[in-house]
Parts: sequence; C-alpha cells; structure tokens
Amino acid sequence: MRLLLLACLRTHTGNATTAARIQSHLHDAGHICILKDASRCESLTEIANLTSADQFDAALAIHLYKGGRHLQGSRIPFGIIFGGTDINEDIRCEEKRRVMGAVLGEARFAVAFTTKMKELAAAAWKVSYSTNSWLELQKGNEPDASKKIYVQYQGIRTTPIETFDWCRFLQNADIPADTEDLHIFLLICGLRRVKDPLYLVDEFSDWHRKDPTVHLGIIGPAVDPLLTHEMKEKIKRAPGVHLLQEMPQDDLHAAMRRCFAVVNSSISEGMSAAILEAMDLDIPVLARNIPGNAAIIKHKDTGLLFSDPQEFVVLSKRLMDDPIMKREIVTRAKDYVKKYHSWECERKAYQNLVLRLR
Repeated sequence: MRLLLLACLRTHTGNATTAARIQSHLHDAGHICILKDASRCESLTEIANLTSADQFDAALAIHLYKGGRHLQGSRIPFGIIFGGTDINEDIRCEEKRRVMGAVLGEARFAVAFTTKMKELAAAAWKVSYSTNSWLELQKGNEPDASKKIYVQYQGIRTTPIETFDWCRFLQNADIPADTEDLHIFLLICGLRRVKDPLYLVDEFSDWHRKDPTVHLGIIGPAVDPLLTHEMKEKIKRAPGVHLLQEMPQDDLHAAMRRCFAVVNSSISEGMSAAILEAMDLDIPVLARNIPGNAAIIKHKDTGLLFSDPQEFVVLSKRLMDDPIMKREIVTRAKDYVKKYHSWECERKAYQNLVLRLR
C-alpha cells in the first residue's frame, strides 16, 4: 500500500521520532509510507486534495487533533495514533474535543501508548474499546469491529555514537570537566509549556550552590520561542543550570550514556521516549509523578518519581549516596524495557494494524 503518515515533524521531537519509527516498520513490510508535516499544512483542504488525487491508498496520523483533523471526511481509510497532549490536554477544549471525537469515529483503528490513555479516550467519547493487544489478535481473539482502540507500547532502540566527545560536550555547556565526581542530570524535552522545563531550575540552582558537582543540562528543540527566551534569561541567573543545543539522536544517546541521570519534569506526557531510552542505556530516571510517567516507572523499582522540586533534590541525593540502589533500579528498568518496549513487537503490531486499512 501507499500510505500517508501525518504528524508534527519538528526535528528531534517525540512525534517526529515516533513517525520515523513507524515509517521504518511499514517500509520493512513492503509498503510505501510518505511523511507529511501536519504543522506546515496551510489549510485543512491541503490534505484533502492529496488524498482525493489517488496518490494514497490509506493514511495514518499521530495526534488526534494536530494530525487527525486533516483526515476528517477523508475519502481514504485511516488510523490514528494518540500523541499524549491530545488526550491529556486538548480534550479540555470543547471545540478540539468535538473535532477529535469526530475523527476517532471515522478512524478504522486508534493506538494508545498506555492503558490509561485508552481508558481516558474511551470514557471521553463513549467509544467501545478493545482490551486486546495485537498479540491477542494473532491468537484469533478478534474483537468487535467497533472496538477500535488498541494499546501498543512504544518500541525503543538506542544508537549511541561511539566517537562522541564528552569533554567537548561539557566544554560547550560551560561545565568544568576537571571537577571530581561530576554529576550531570539531563532534562530532554521540546521547549514548550507542557514540558515545564523551568520547574526544577530554582531548586536545582540552590543545590548547585551548596554542591558544585551537580549540574542540570536542559536540551531540546526551541518549539516555543517565547518560552525559550524566558528560559535563557532565567538560566543566566541560575548557576549550575545549562541550556544546551539540540543534537542528533545518536549524539544525544551517547551524552545520555555518560550522564548521571535523566530527568523528566513534564506537566503531561503520553509516553516519554527519553525516559525509555535512558532505561535502555542503563541510566537512572527521575521523573515528575504524573500519570504518563507513572505508567512506565514504578517508584524506587524502575526509577524515581517526585512530586515537587524539593523531593527531586532529596531523591537525587539518595541516588548519589546509594550506588547499590542505583544499580538495582537500572537493572530492573533495563529488564522492563526489554520486556514491554521491544522494537520488534512494535514493528509487528503496526504491520498488522495497517492491514485494517485495506
């Protein structure tokens, strides 16, 4: 099949990474999958014109509103992959909620990254959803046609570059590389409000003043220019906190592998790829205690969950002081990723689901 895949494709963002991964899965099955940046569509008719010109057999969209609204009323069959902010944030806006409900009603299937996300969507639009994963479908447990929402955890594969220059990375971040027992915490996110990248800045900077070995690096694309400007001004007055340039994924994975811990401070998450990548790279994770993070982190088992900046510092200190706890968390997190976030399982899932678009 010739498939159109709509998503917001800003470089180095979660949606772009997910889209590229799904595209690769579908190419492996012999399909042609063309990516289209939904954020660059000038009007809702642009995609309608594409799909009505016999260029595509079917379509997929990531994010029920940002991508899915362009497929509403489409003449070709389509499926939806929930993004996270669509279900957690956009659903609160009445107009967006109405549009997303209509899109979900037309879709042949929808994919949620977590059971919680599936339940929220089903409750919001009174959709009858499937309790079956694609593995259960393979066993012959075919759900009713109206039960269209499936849970498929994100597949993770990390590719750290072996020639990464850690010393130069520290130098570019203005972090003194000669400091003994350096502890680098990396917060990886697109710079936008829902990621709340300033949440820990004040508390972390106070901690750095008492312990100069700790540094927080914030890295990601400048999605929100106004917030990015605010961050630059704030960080000028926050020693120990550094705003870093975004980098290619291979380099980012290499930097993650050298840091002490990866941090997530989001207000809302679908499923953070950075958290899962850190787990795969044997790096501990400290994440804000929100449903999207709690769905993939068991506190003090596969990571650490904090409810406020003060608790973040307390947990970080404990992690620094207790290498046995750190090693046990890292080991269990790696096992979790291998069991539930297999690249191969995700590949087979999308290759099977897309057959519903024939």
